[in-house]
Amino acid sequence: MCAAAALSPRPPPPPNPIAADLDDSVNSLLASLSDPSALRLLPAPLLAFSRLRLRLPPAAAATHLLLRPIASLLHLHRFELRLGLQLHALSLSLGLSRHALLLPRLVSFYSHHPSLLPAASSLAAGSTCAQPYNVLISACLGHGLPRHALAAYREMVGKDAVAPDAFTYPSVLRACAEAGDLALGRAVHERAADAGMDEHLYVQNALVSMYAKCGDLSSARRVFDGMSHRDVVSWNSMISGYAASGLWREAVELFNRMRAEGAEVNSVTWNTIAGGYIQMRDYKAAIGLIRDMVKGGAGVDFVTLVIGSNACSRAGWLRLGKEVHGLAVRMQCDRIESVRNAVITMYARCKDMERALMLFKMQRSPGLVTWNTMIAGFALSDDAEEASRLFREMVCSDVELNYVTVVTYLALCARVANLQHGRELHTHIVKHGFKGYRLLWNSLIDMYFKSGRLSVAKNVFDTMDDRDIISYTSMIAGYGMQGKGTVALRLFNQMIDSGIMPDAIIMVTVLSACSHSGLVEEGEELFDKMVKSFGIKPQMEHYSCMVDLYARAGLLEKAEELLNQTPFPPTSTMWAALVGACHERGNIIIGQRSARRLLEMKTENAGHYVLVANMYAAAGCWNELATVRKLMRDLGVTKAPGLAWADLGNGFTPFLVGDRSNPLAPEIYEVLDELTEQMRNMDDCSDLDILSTEEQME
Repeated sequence: MCAAAALSPRPPPPPNPIAADLDDSVNSLLASLSDPSALRLLPAPLLAFSRLRLRLPPAAAATHLLLRPIASLLHLHRFELRLGLQLHALSLSLGLSRHALLLPRLVSFYSHHPSLLPAASSLAAGSTCAQPYNVLISACLGHGLPRHALAAYREMVGKDAVAPDAFTYPSVLRACAEAGDLALGRAVHERAADAGMDEHLYVQNALVSMYAKCGDLSSARRVFDGMSHRDVVSWNSMISGYAASGLWREAVELFNRMRAEGAEVNSVTWNTIAGGYIQMRDYKAAIGLIRDMVKGGAGVDFVTLVIGSNACSRAGWLRLGKEVHGLAVRMQCDRIESVRNAVITMYARCKDMERALMLFKMQRSPGLVTWNTMIAGFALSDDAEEASRLFREMVCSDVELNYVTVVTYLALCARVANLQHGRELHTHIVKHGFKGYRLLWNSLIDMYFKSGRLSVAKNVFDTMDDRDIISYTSMIAGYGMQGKGTVALRLFNQMIDSGIMPDAIIMVTVLSACSHSGLVEEGEELFDKMVKSFGIKPQMEHYSCMVDLYARAGLLEKAEELLNQTPFPPTSTMWAALVGACHERGNIIIGQRSARRLLEMKTENAGHYVLVANMYAAAGCWNELATVRKLMRDLGVTKAPGLAWADLGNGFTPFLVGDRSNPLAPEIYEVLDELTEQMRNMDDCSDLDILSTEEQME
């Protein structure tokens, strides 16, 4: 009876003989207080209720006239704790608290307050109807407590006291999905099937969603395929399930079927599939889908604009990115922070920092994400000066730096060897408790090594409790760059002993370290171990390291032989390494063969042509030298002057070779002269002596 009442309109109450004897004003007041919609129009509903109680006769039958007014007041004032408790007390005194009309309202009132959920559960426990339990389960879900909702369901069906209805199952299945309880979800499915309720659309949608969110996509698809009727929720639940599991091809296939069958497609589905195309790196399809949305009048929202900007930024499509930006302006979504940040990122990745900076400056108070986006944009463009300026502005603003800010700027400090700012960031990391952010500490190691501070990098490494393969890669790369290949190999073996197996990237790093230190036998042994011991198939980068190793060691025949035997076409860099070694060793025979192969590639790197020209000049091959210079002219290749950055305490300053026009040229060249003098005085020092001097200078 209770379940049927919940599903169908409630019949009017039987006429009360006492109500017939009341005057018209009392009956009017009673009608207004009993109707929730009319109750909201009363200027003082509580005062009207008090007047009604005073004017009702003291007969016991009259108390039932207060049932609907109390229920309406409870619904209207369900967020007011004190008043709700008073109404509950009144219903207890009148003997109405267990009435089928009032009990769900009382459970709803207590359920709105998380601290009173036990009281709501106690009230529902005495019910013989599903509705109070439905209210309790929905309230628990609303508070983000799926386990509490499942506990209420178990209590409901534990002794078969209350039979779930068609409203119970969708809520319980949602709780199973949020709690990840697949076993209970299957049991609920079985119970719903026994009750003949698994054919209800809402129950079927909840089943598809539950199975998908619990990772049982085969069961979800079985329920989906067995549905006689599907709505947009059905399709979205199945597509979202595939998307959450990374099965984008299945999601796209179902989406295409959905459109072919003429089903309603809302913005959630469109955005999910457009985002899926980005995950599959099919940026053209993502933009095409957004165009279909615009042309077909689909609900384009701010999420669509973010996805479109993201696709354009990853593909480097500036013109299309401008179209998405224009659409955002027309939709008046350009002030939404997520859209604004996506557009700024798009301009930054498309190398249009002028527009990115213009959008940034148009904001009155940029948020943290916006600051990070701009700093990352300048960092991606290798504009150290602007990134440094913007970083200082952010520090002076009220926005507090976070993990992303520090990682982004620290990586830039490592690239340009900005030791001063790197040290300041190190202090910030320690002060603000970024202990668990391993990437930050790995970036610190990289920054100190690239700044030539080996001892400090080693100290950072030693203080780390959770070193990973990136930590070891940074250390090995640092030692390799400093020509300390033996130390790098020792660290590599230490990593293996700690249980961390190498990958292809660290093998490039350790082979490069061997190359810079002339450790030929060790490099050959590692190259051999890659396949036999570590199961890593050598790639082009590994062969390049071996060619460089042989070339630096003067084993030019071996280097040439390896180049001719590589399973990949050799790169221009590999041939250039051999040409440079031939120039240094005076081997013009191999040098000519290597130079010929290098020039055939018509590389755009001017340094490669200069390298070949220098080799021919040193060997007195003037005809070949003239040919190289003519080729450079024909291809339009020019050697750019050397560019460096100087930080004299007030930010980065670029200067060119021989450039005296720079306003800071006197200070720059004064520092250069001092460094030149120091290097002359240190000609007879060993590497160890240099390291000791650097540590003293620190």
